[in-house]
Amino acid sequence: MIHKSTIDTVFETARLEEVIGDFVQLKKAGSNFKGLSPFSEERTPSFMVSPVKQIWKDFSSGKGGNVVAFLMEHEHFTYPEAIKYLAKKYNIEIEETEQTDEQKQQADERESMYLVSEFANTYFQNTLHKTEQGKAIGLTYFKERGFTEDTIKKFGLGYSLDIWDAFTSEAIKKGYQLEFLEKTGLTIVKEEKQFDRFKGRVMFPIQSMSGRVLGFGGRILTNDKKAAKYLNSPESDIYHKSKVLYGINYAKQSIAKEDNCFLVEGYTDVIQFHQSGIANVVSSSGTALTSDQIRLINRLTKNITVLFDGDAAGMRASIRGIDLILEQGMNVKVCSFPDGEDPDSFAKQNTLEELTDYLSGNSQDFIRFKASFLQKEANNDPVKRAELIRDMVTSISKIPDVIKREVYVQECSRIMDISEDVLFDTLAQIRNVDVKDQRKKGRKAEKPLELVKPEVQKGPKINEQNILEKKIIEILLFYGDHEEEFEDLIMKENESGDLFLEPELYTAKVFEKIFLDLQEDEIEFTHTTFKSVYKVLIDQLNQQDEFKIEYFINQVPPEIAYEITEIMMDEDQHSLHRWDDKEIHVKQKKHTVSQYVSDTILNLRRYLINKKIDELSQEVKAQSLESNLNILEDIRDYQTLKKLLYRKLNRVI
Repeated sequence: MIHKSTIDTVFETARLEEVIGDFVQLKKAGSNFKGLSPFSEERTPSFMVSPVKQIWKDFSSGKGGNVVAFLMEHEHFTYPEAIKYLAKKYNIEIEETEQTDEQKQQADERESMYLVSEFANTYFQNTLHKTEQGKAIGLTYFKERGFTEDTIKKFGLGYSLDIWDAFTSEAIKKGYQLEFLEKTGLTIVKEEKQFDRFKGRVMFPIQSMSGRVLGFGGRILTNDKKAAKYLNSPESDIYHKSKVLYGINYAKQSIAKEDNCFLVEGYTDVIQFHQSGIANVVSSSGTALTSDQIRLINRLTKNITVLFDGDAAGMRASIRGIDLILEQGMNVKVCSFPDGEDPDSFAKQNTLEELTDYLSGNSQDFIRFKASFLQKEANNDPVKRAELIRDMVTSISKIPDVIKREVYVQECSRIMDISEDVLFDTLAQIRNVDVKDQRKKGRKAEKPLELVKPEVQKGPKINEQNILEKKIIEILLFYGDHEEEFEDLIMKENESGDLFLEPELYTAKVFEKIFLDLQEDEIEFTHTTFKSVYKVLIDQLNQQDEFKIEYFINQVPPEIAYEITEIMMDEDQHSLHRWDDKEIHVKQKKHTVSQYVSDTILNLRRYLINKKIDELSQEVKAQSLESNLNILEDIRDYQTLKKLLYRKLNRVI
């Protein structure tokens, strides 16, 4: 187990905005940062990060918490994994307490698979650099590809000996279980025999966005026609090839900074670009591009430049992925290399300046690229030309933004010399839009408006007491240790027996005022979670001279931390919409803390009095006359108290 002192150091050192910035493209929004949700598909930012409070909130999915909660949600880390990741990021030495044999056995299965993968990664690297076979075959191959020693080490490249069970035997000898060697796909088990999957191959570790080894790609170096040139780890609990991009862990910061991602096909393309000085590049690892992979990029940028090999077969295979990118609402550019060249070879033969000049000068919009590439195949054949145009319109139909679709239709019309009306009709057919005369005099025809009587739906019943309890928690979190001047209207009785209110000023800490007022009225929270949070907060505020939210939220159980985040970030949600830019000024509570505290408590009292009056009124119907007289007297007393409360709140009954 990780020692508490290490955990405390991690929380004190880690900066939430830095950690989340490795995974999500964040932009400044006042004192906070905002970005697109990494947990749901959206086009308007609803993900908020507060550097001051060191908490985050995703308003689209409802998730939120501290830095560890983010890593647990986003990377599916366990709590110890998240702490270890942060310790590694900030160069904090991890102090661990001794684990019992029972605790070791209870280790999570996924963690066991990660540990096996990490061991394999270290083993393959050692084999490459420290064995005769590794140096003679593997290292020679990498150096022939033009990779430097630094590059080889940076990407963790390795070699698997050309011996049937070299890796498996070493792993078992080191105490790793055959069960997890098989589940990760590193070892193939057949009856009583077991052998290495990647025997005699150079190894490329495939890592998550956070840098954890998920699986491997292995390239064979012999001319064995029966063996696949490239072999990937099979699907497992930790490796899903459709959700992984090779090089994303090295590219994420550069992608966000450059606001563009170069998408290539192979491992060596990525490595060679990095070595040349271009880091914002990832690969789909030889598999067909998937929506999950595109969404991974979408967290960091809206712009993708697809880099194609020079051969026509490679371009035709890769061009299918463009429609998927467009469907995600992203901007696509395409760049192809001269015949016989691929990103790897071209980067190796050119300087960084020549490479960047080529990419900027030859990257073109997908519609122009498709037109120029497919027109060569059409070769003035009318039927093929018609198919080409339909192919281009099909791509345009994938774009979710209606304005972009119209702009691309106009561009396609200009390039292919065909009327916009025909293209819009075709677009309507493809999108299954039942609209006649889709284009008329350069503008879209609109369907006549139909008046439809709205269906009346009853919304969920609002629990006013829970809302007020939540407000009290919010006040304690933001202002609990503040000292404020309060005005209490003390109820007194004059000589005639009439009740009146007399103002009395005093100074107290906010949490003391709330606690004493609720105690005086014997008010208890009804919401289970708020009740727990209230108790913990009062205890903390009472014990500490200086209350720090960021420290407090790291000490409480996850379910309480989640609720606290929910409350704290609600106040910041309006800044996502930039109300100030629209001259809509949201009133800040901090300017009237004492009044806000008093009003909230009075409103809670008012609600409970109204509730009591309603309960007593119901009792009147079921009681005897004598009992009713007593109840009616109680109701009258509560009504008097209610009037006094409304006077305090400056309201008219």
